[in-house]
Amino acid sequence: MNFFINETMHAQKSGIEHAELKRFKLFNEHGADCRIVIRNWDPELHENTRQAGIPDAQLISMFDYFQHAEQVKDRRITLADLDFGVANTTVKHEPGKNRVLVTAGGQLVARVNFWPDAQRVHSTELFDAFGNLYLVEQYDSRGFVSLQQWYTPDNQIGMETWLTPAGQPVLESYNRDDRQGKRQQAGWRLTERDGQVFQFATIEALTQHFLDDLNLDFWDLKRPNVFVLDRSHLVEWGITRLKRPAYTVLYLHNAHTANAQEPDDPLLNNNYEFALSDVDAFDAVVSATRKQAEAVAQRFHPRAAHFAIAVGVVPDQLLAAPRVTVARRQFGKIVAFARIAWEKHLDDLVRAVAIVHREIPQVTLDLYGYADPSDDYKARLQVEQVIQAEHLEKVVTLKGYTQDIDQIENSAMMFGVTSRMEGFNLAVMEAIAHGLIAFTYDVNYGPNEIVESGVNGQVVPYGDYRAMAEAMLKVLRDPALAQWYSAGAYESARRYSSAAVWAQWQALLADAQANWPAKLVAARFCKPEEG
Repeated sequence: MNFFINETMHAQKSGIEHAELKRFKLFNEHGADCRIVIRNWDPELHENTRQAGIPDAQLISMFDYFQHAEQVKDRRITLADLDFGVANTTVKHEPGKNRVLVTAGGQLVARVNFWPDAQRVHSTELFDAFGNLYLVEQYDSRGFVSLQQWYTPDNQIGMETWLTPAGQPVLESYNRDDRQGKRQQAGWRLTERDGQVFQFATIEALTQHFLDDLNLDFWDLKRPNVFVLDRSHLVEWGITRLKRPAYTVLYLHNAHTANAQEPDDPLLNNNYEFALSDVDAFDAVVSATRKQAEAVAQRFHPRAAHFAIAVGVVPDQLLAAPRVTVARRQFGKIVAFARIAWEKHLDDLVRAVAIVHREIPQVTLDLYGYADPSDDYKARLQVEQVIQAEHLEKVVTLKGYTQDIDQIENSAMMFGVTSRMEGFNLAVMEAIAHGLIAFTYDVNYGPNEIVESGVNGQVVPYGDYRAMAEAMLKVLRDPALAQWYSAGAYESARRYSSAAVWAQWQALLADAQANWPAKLVAARFCKPEEG
């Protein structure tokens, strides 16, 4: 079995989730059995994964697994289904809030919160006779109480209990104050399906136990289980110390150093610091680009096999779709699909557009993506400040998150990337697949490989937004050059066809099979002196 490990699957997805979904679809298309594995508890998980095209049968959530809730028939729980054990209750809707108050004899009994449809119950907050909150029950979107949060008299969560759909408690976590008075999880208690009881000090230890169970459930002497770790901070220690051997893969979705422009910078990307310091515990290391794969091999000299496998796939139907000429596109329309975050440096893209707009007033920029809330939405504020300073309120538009990529990119003309760091950049790959002319900083890793100067756009010096503006102006002044680049974009996207990317994955799967079982067993269980 092939497992792709992540923390959750939000409705608004980052590049890692999009990459994982493209891989999931690719494996399914080629008949390679796979599962999306989710570590964190999320009551909306199944709504989001179903919308993303992941059937429940191919989803394994750690909490679902322990709660016996991997496949559950949906129920619609409404206020009428709730019983608070109190007679003669009165219900009052709170103005402006998607919840109601339940009282009896003037005393607050409960608050009931609803999902956005304003009918299905999301959670209930229960109060004792003195008006103290003592229990919050969180409902899974499929219609059962999944989590109970028990409150202490000082209004802190003292214990959390996860239940089966039948209401049986199976997993508990306990919270205690540390020496600084901060409430922390102090332990976990798990009751397994066979009645065995286990205790764990941390969620990391619980996760390792889950992965051991998963590895055993799908154990096959003919072929190894392949675990692809998409977010290394989740289980980097546990995945490399399984009780039974498996083929473990560290996937680098971003630059391995804090300064992406310096592959040998001593300060590593904090998301990969532990994993790269323990890189020989993995069986394979995958980078999304050839350039990064070479840099990682030169710096860390891993004994593990290392591969360059693109995170993105351009569907065959898109490659075969009718091409839109530049003449049929909106002249001067620039788009970017990216989180509004520090590493995307979109304020530089706005600066470039300001320069271009002074000469060619038809030019506009649409930014698609949700804003990173870090530092009180600092990155979005910086973008807005440049817009105001350059009087671009009618030129630059923050469009928010969207999935309607085809229509947008078939009508736009150009695509801009001004990132400080990247691991691949699915958005620019999708842009060239739609014939958009791409402009990017010479940033590691991804954009400076996907974009080819003189072929499908222009790579400009890192951090030089004036050079990007001049490159855009050169294209806008020359319709023949614009059409040349657009045609080149369509052609260069063939590098990321399903067949091309699947061939890269086949090389990794062949390595896993070639080393099974003898070499993997020896590597994981034999001491060096024992051979």
